[in-house]
Amino acid sequence: MGQRLNEAVKLIDKSKVYPIIEAVALVKETAKAKFDETVEVHIRLGIDPKQSDQIVRGTVSLPHGIGKKRKVVVLAKGEKQKEAQTAGADIVGSDDLIESISKGNIDFDVLVATPDVMKDLSKVAKILGPKGLMPNPKSGTVTFEVGTTVKELKKGRVEYKNDSFGIIHVPAGKVSFEKEKIVDNIKTLIEAILKAKPSSSKGQYIKSISISSTMGPGIYAEQKI
Repeated sequence: MGQRLNEAVKLIDKSKVYPIIEAVALVKETAKAKFDETVEVHIRLGIDPKQSDQIVRGTVSLPHGIGKKRKVVVLAKGEKQKEAQTAGADIVGSDDLIESISKGNIDFDVLVATPDVMKDLSKVAKILGPKGLMPNPKSGTVTFEVGTTVKELKKGRVEYKNDSFGIIHVPAGKVSFEKEKIVDNIKTLIEAILKAKPSSSKGQYIKSISISSTMGPGIYAEQKI
């Protein structure tokens, strides 16, 4: 453990669960890196991640974004290409875009595709899949509403999905954000997770919430929103 992290840990009472606003204040105080760290939220759920009907997955638009400009690419045809361009997509294409991806040109953060072109994307699924870039209806990236989707992604829409341990990891902004904006983002995320509770999940749904900066220690936060 580095000296900076050692000093940061001393500021935290590990036995305490802090109100969200206090936890965020501590995250900002313990962020010691020389770059603008991301504020990360880790939510441990009381689900059985091995059961397909208990997977928690969806998208949520954070009111203040995540502080990162995302390069959004759209695969579509005809009028939907114009819609995507008008909405601010960085790159719009069809067969030419698939050909480019097949050659390893994947310099983008999100790929949105209309349902009618998904069959063509199968050619590059082995390239996109391992990188988590394959469009998926559950993440809202397979849609005919390309204009709305591009705008939401640009503003700060994030995807959440539990991992194999039943934990959800989501960015909630940058350390440089005002404290209140980070809190707003976290509360919006928690509300979305609560609404996404699987009907088959029994017992305590949210087990714990931990907030940290990219290089900082985790701080347990209350679930009250």
